[in-house]
Amino acid sequence: MACKKRDGTVHGWLVLDKPMHITSAKAVFAVREIFNATKAGHAGTLDPLATGVLPIALGEATKTVPYAMNSTKDYNLTVRWGEATTTDDADGEVIETSELRPNIPDILEIIDRFIGIIEQVPPNFSAIRINGERAYKLARSGKKVNLKRRLINIINLILVNVPNRDEANFQVTSGSGAYMRSLARNLAQSLGTVGHVRNLRRLRVGPFCINNAITLNKIDNPMKNIQPSNYLLPIETALKNMPSIALQKSQAAILRNGQAIPIHTLMDNLRLYNLHENDLIYVTNNRIPVAITRIKNGDIHPLKVLNFSDTLKTIKQ
Repeated sequence: MACKKRDGTVHGWLVLDKPMHITSAKAVFAVREIFNATKAGHAGTLDPLATGVLPIALGEATKTVPYAMNSTKDYNLTVRWGEATTTDDADGEVIETSELRPNIPDILEIIDRFIGIIEQVPPNFSAIRINGERAYKLARSGKKVNLKRRLINIINLILVNVPNRDEANFQVTSGSGAYMRSLARNLAQSLGTVGHVRNLRRLRVGPFCINNAITLNKIDNPMKNIQPSNYLLPIETALKNMPSIALQKSQAAILRNGQAIPIHTLMDNLRLYNLHENDLIYVTNNRIPVAITRIKNGDIHPLKVLNFSDTLKTIKQ
């Protein structure tokens, strides 16, 4: 079968409302095919069971993925008490049961233990590499998985309601690297029972919110003439918390060539920021993204140069 040639003109972020029972990788592949993009990546994996915000970067936006992945995230989480599973969610096999069901006072009594910087062991069925092998592949093959504890940040954890004795609904705001499946497992253990994630929906990844999300069914419609400007967010959406300066065309050209610019020549541009050595700066020219740069030894050095023509302006606006 002939491959469709990719024209590489699509650059930006799509906020996908990922459906259930599809991996993040398959969702990214589908979006890449729909938009005929040369490059695609995502910020923060969602398990097949989970739904909600999956930010997908297309084209040159893939260079900003690391900055989006470090963002905080919001979730709606349903924990089912009394059943532990191999995967810590409803997709796994039940490996332990308990008749104990926590009540609301019990949950409220222990919930503060899980707010702040805490230790967490990731699920065995995760994408973490062990000696070069994915943990979930080792677990599926029956091999022993020994994942180390890690420090994660749970910024907020709220008990929303208890619809029945077997389940409780929570709202969670976390830092990067936190596993909601591990959180559910540990909540249950602290309450003297076992548990797993029954439902998980992500509402936000940094600046990418569910209100801006679109479904695969909506964009993958052969009856529509898909226009990127209808769906894509600008590349700089992932850089909302990064200081930004606008440069002249000649200065932008220097950065695009991989050369540094003395910071003292840009003090008029930087006077609003209290910047220090190793701080990052996002640079534009005529509202077109140029580069992500770093301050080093009195100069601004390009870290990620963003390469495309001025035609991007029509997509951004």
